[in-house]
Amino acid sequence: MSIDSQQKYADVILPLALPEVYSYSIPPELVSQITIGIRVEVPLRNKLYSGIVYKIRSESTLKTKPIRSVIDAFPIVTELQLTFWEWMSDYYFASLGEIMHNALPSGLKLESETKVIINPEFDIDALHLSDDEYLVAEALSIRNELTIAQIQEILQRKTVYPILKKLLDDQIISIKEELIEKFKPKTATFVQLTEWHKEDSNLTSAFGLVSKSTKQTDVLLAFAQLIRQQKEVSINDLASLAKVDAATIKALVKKEIFVTYQRTVSRLNLDEKSEIDALPQLTVAQNTALLQAEAAFVDGKPCLIHGVTGSGKTRVYAELIKKEMALGNQVLYLLPEIALTSHIVERLKSLFSAEILVYHSRLNNQERVEIWNAVGRGAKIIVGARSSVFLPYQNLKLVVIDEEHDPSFKQQEPAPRYNARDAAIFLAKMHGAKVVLGSATPSLESMLNVANQKYTLSVLSERYGDATMPSIGIIDLRPAYKDQRFDGIFSAPLIDAMQATMEEGKQVLLFQNRRGYSPSLHCPMCGWKAECVNCDVHLTLHKLSQELRCHYCNTRSKLPRQCPACGTVELVEQGFGTERIEEVIKTHFPNKTAARIDLDTAKTKLQFEKILYEFEERNIDILVGTQMITKGIDFDNIGLVAVLNADSLFRFPDFRANERAFQLLTQVGGRAGRRGMSSQVLIQTFTPDHPIIKETLDQDYASFFKREMYERQKFIYPPTFRLIHIEVHHKYKEIAHEAAQMLAKIIQKHIGNRLVGPAVPSIERIRGLYIRSMMIKMEKNPVVGKKIRQIIKDAIAEVKRYPNTKAIRIIVDVDP
Repeated sequence: MSIDSQQKYADVILPLALPEVYSYSIPPELVSQITIGIRVEVPLRNKLYSGIVYKIRSESTLKTKPIRSVIDAFPIVTELQLTFWEWMSDYYFASLGEIMHNALPSGLKLESETKVIINPEFDIDALHLSDDEYLVAEALSIRNELTIAQIQEILQRKTVYPILKKLLDDQIISIKEELIEKFKPKTATFVQLTEWHKEDSNLTSAFGLVSKSTKQTDVLLAFAQLIRQQKEVSINDLASLAKVDAATIKALVKKEIFVTYQRTVSRLNLDEKSEIDALPQLTVAQNTALLQAEAAFVDGKPCLIHGVTGSGKTRVYAELIKKEMALGNQVLYLLPEIALTSHIVERLKSLFSAEILVYHSRLNNQERVEIWNAVGRGAKIIVGARSSVFLPYQNLKLVVIDEEHDPSFKQQEPAPRYNARDAAIFLAKMHGAKVVLGSATPSLESMLNVANQKYTLSVLSERYGDATMPSIGIIDLRPAYKDQRFDGIFSAPLIDAMQATMEEGKQVLLFQNRRGYSPSLHCPMCGWKAECVNCDVHLTLHKLSQELRCHYCNTRSKLPRQCPACGTVELVEQGFGTERIEEVIKTHFPNKTAARIDLDTAKTKLQFEKILYEFEERNIDILVGTQMITKGIDFDNIGLVAVLNADSLFRFPDFRANERAFQLLTQVGGRAGRRGMSSQVLIQTFTPDHPIIKETLDQDYASFFKREMYERQKFIYPPTFRLIHIEVHHKYKEIAHEAAQMLAKIIQKHIGNRLVGPAVPSIERIRGLYIRSMMIKMEKNPVVGKKIRQIIKDAIAEVKRYPNTKAIRIIVDVDP
């Protein structure tokens, strides 16, 4: 037997949290079609899935099922991408299936949808069926096959499985499994003149046929205008310009003036050509930063641009992008939250026409698939959130990581729990791409890399043009609280400053990093507190919807009118969130317009942009927001930025609390004075002597870095050391405790006192599961790190072998 005629096998990655890839035999007729990275249809546990071919081999030690079919003509995942997936799987403790599930757009992940078909040998009229059974059988005899969802709709009931089971047992129906393709190309309808009217360049005959209809005449006039500007005229464009409905256009089709046709169109608007702005002249500081970045690239190092807010970092990025565009290379511009930085996208579009693709989770599935395919074909500039690191780049040569310090780059749920900043740097290394990072408040990790000469540093210490840094002031709340002149939200100096700012015709931005009306509700008589039934946390009061909500599991309940325990009607609200601030503003400034921007009011990108548009148009005097407003707000009329409760930022049980507080305070303050006008930042605090407050006040990053690095090294925390955080979850407290102790004992046997814990976390129960946590602190040595990761994997496998602990959930978070 020749080698070519030998049986071939394929290792296939499925979009499931499976511990390993599964092997399938390749039927001889499919051998020539199957390559690495292509999608194939395979069975697993009586269902069908689309998987990615990972490896092709000539032997298998296991009994395998055959691949059903090949889905694509060409691979949708490159071999370089699969190498990237392997690294991410190994480093971040995620299976290749979890990586695939996170990486691919939903439109490229086919799913098995159960379909029901009828047995043609049965005469349903002769059978003794219940009413519901008869309805299903009759519908199937007419439609041939139905999905379970369609059967639920026919019977107007959610539970149909008992009925289907009875029909299956009686062999009246059978189940058919087939893969459903989710992605559908977008089509549009276009109109063109019939051949006879095309010959009449002045459309005299056509206008004669519609002379009695003003609307039809308007349609013809609009068509004549559009056809001079573009090759094709869509029905939507024609109806919009003529201000008519589709029925008017159909009337012209009936009169044989127009003929319609459909074709597939892109959702990406790549054909739109906008006017390109000339790049403004580089300042001396920007030109220096550019030269330093290019020198770093020659040495094969990333460049970190430490530029104060408003210093013009984007202009430096644009110059680097322009050079890569001239060479025909691909560029990834990575942002922490794409919806919050739309002005950057618009700015880049104005500089580089319409050759920009925007990729993030808020796009619909069809758009994500089209962008995926466009990147695979070599699209030049991709602006995206963290998921954009998974796109199939062909010629990636520059990676820009803006706001590199932002915690949004770290994915929390689901696995892989990766840091997109670090993953992008690894991706760039694989592609041989240059890397530039930028931030007004660089992460300690990046600044340590500068200190260790892994990165080069470029500093932009002044704002661009005539813009000046805002003045920062502290409002000490202690005297006002003692004198009872403080309502819990606004101090007298802040109210005066807001009034003065608005009298000058300027706007006010207020920051409070907590949404809702009040963080807690309790009874002063018996001590009852509104707590979540699934989590060990207080429920947050949302007054507008008259609800209590859990911000961890999203449990909701109606706001009680009296205490459930003792019947007292005077329940007390403690603390304040953005909703309550908005309400209190109306009492202080009844003639001013206030709005808030948080996850309740800006759930979608469109809602977010609508609020920002209203603020930009100066229809909003006071804007209240969570950390959503700390980045992406770049308006010219903000005269005052106020932080209402600075203390809540650093009083948090997290070793990064001080770093995050400094970054947030600096970033939110940076929203002020960005167009040359005078502005101020006010910070309300009970602890004005706190180091973070002082360093923010002095805008002293160097002192912050030195002090924070000393504390991190002293207590063995990143960035001088690495962390791996492990959590054990189970619905029973005793089992969670037992499993955690067992896991810790196995790991500690190999790594000693590098393991801390297990312990009860600050929130012991979330979503009905009890938690025990432990932490591994280890030196920054790749060899040690690899050994410890393998020890953890082996320990988890050993713990899960026991029947009592088999059902536990173990979460491993690397670099938390």
